[in-house]
Amino acid sequence: MIPAPTDPARDLRRLRAPADLADLAEKVVHAQRLSFEDGVRLYRHPDLLAVGRLADLVRERLHGDRVSYNINRHIEPTNVCATACAFCAFGRVASDPDAYEMTQEDVLERAAACVAEGATEVHIVAGLHPLFDLAWYEEILKGLKARFPALHLKCFTAVEIVYLAGLARVSPETVLRRLIAAGLDSMPGGGAEIFDPVVRSQICDNKCDADQWIDVHRTAHRLGLRSNATMLYGHIEGDEHRVDHVLRLRALQDETKGFQTFIPLAFHPANTQLSHLPGPTGRLDLRVTAVSRLLLDNVAHVKAYWVMLGEKTAQVALSFGADDFDGTVVEEKIVHMAGAESPQALTVERIRHLIREAGRTPYERDTLYHAVVREKAPA
Repeated sequence: MIPAPTDPARDLRRLRAPADLADLAEKVVHAQRLSFEDGVRLYRHPDLLAVGRLADLVRERLHGDRVSYNINRHIEPTNVCATACAFCAFGRVASDPDAYEMTQEDVLERAAACVAEGATEVHIVAGLHPLFDLAWYEEILKGLKARFPALHLKCFTAVEIVYLAGLARVSPETVLRRLIAAGLDSMPGGGAEIFDPVVRSQICDNKCDADQWIDVHRTAHRLGLRSNATMLYGHIEGDEHRVDHVLRLRALQDETKGFQTFIPLAFHPANTQLSHLPGPTGRLDLRVTAVSRLLLDNVAHVKAYWVMLGEKTAQVALSFGADDFDGTVVEEKIVHMAGAESPQALTVERIRHLIREAGRTPYERDTLYHAVVREKAPA
């Protein structure tokens, strides 16, 4: 939860809130929970900078001037997928010329390369491949843990868990238990998209619904896994849909306390069925970051995911409520196949430079947000 104020009068002076935001500024300063109606107002208020100042106050109370990053690698074993989500440029049918399938050894080789570069985490997500079943992924996790026991395995979206359960004809809980036994350490937050059923039916109607996504994360938290949460924005959703989505996450966090960070995901329309849409503006990127920080009073971290935002907007988002810059990533495919112009990787030196230039103090973290101290500190 957001810490109580030490000097509310000073904070109110700093916020310089316009008169029609004064009541919300009072709530934020006194660490009071915002409502659905408050969230919609924040999305529609014309003064973006005023909204940003509110979110930045919350960020500062929670984290001071510190911004985290990690050394990680994304591994996406296949883009063959049984669904055809309208927003996705990544998925392919097996006969497509640019479909690909890694072997288990391919995955292990990529992990070995990132460990050699100092990575503390691999992030594994993939298409819903009918031949990449639960047993296949169990072998990958076991192989990774055998070779790299200290490497944190953050793997599989809730969508993948539901799909693997269907292939194996077992419950999602059974899938999670077997993956944990094989070496799974935590879960990413992908697949949430937008929870509203009408919007969801138009952008991703062939995969698990919002209730299933939430229940998988509820179960994962009960089994001792931490996870992330996401929201895909900037397509056909409206303000109310975004607020509803975040408040559903907040309700689950009240119940389980298992979410580590919230990651707003900016939609990239190129090469998707929704390529006629313009995608989110920079102003929407910053507003989503800020409003999410203000509504999610029980989630510690909000990420400025540079892969989707680009380096420049991600920097500015550090003044709109975000306190995490993600990591080195390396070889990200999903967003870049949708036209992302960001690099596929960033060096530690570049990340630290971007954070410092934004007026923050960088620190390396592991997946669970523990500080990483190395013998030779990076520049």
